Amino acid sequence: MEITRDQCRGARALLEWTQDRLSEAAGVAKKTLADFEAGKRTPYDRTLADIRRALEAAGIEFIPENGGGAGIRFRMRADGTRDDH
Repeated sequence: MEITRDQCRGARALLEWTQDRLSEAAGVAKKTLADFEAGKRTPYDRTLADIRRALEAAGIEFIPENGGGAGIRFRMRADGTRDDH
């Protein structure tokens, strides 16, 4: 599943991460991230995968389009608590 710019911005907001922090965690240039979130361009698939992996490692779960729109949330642990670091 490819992530959207809105999911990326929303995930950063949930985590209270700056673009700098996500850029560092994903190994992606800040300019690339900023341009993606602003809708100026779509990064390569591997770059989107790097962004997604970094956000998932921080506890974000991506929700696919299912009639209600794509979204994000904190991943739930097996014990039913949120995985929000």
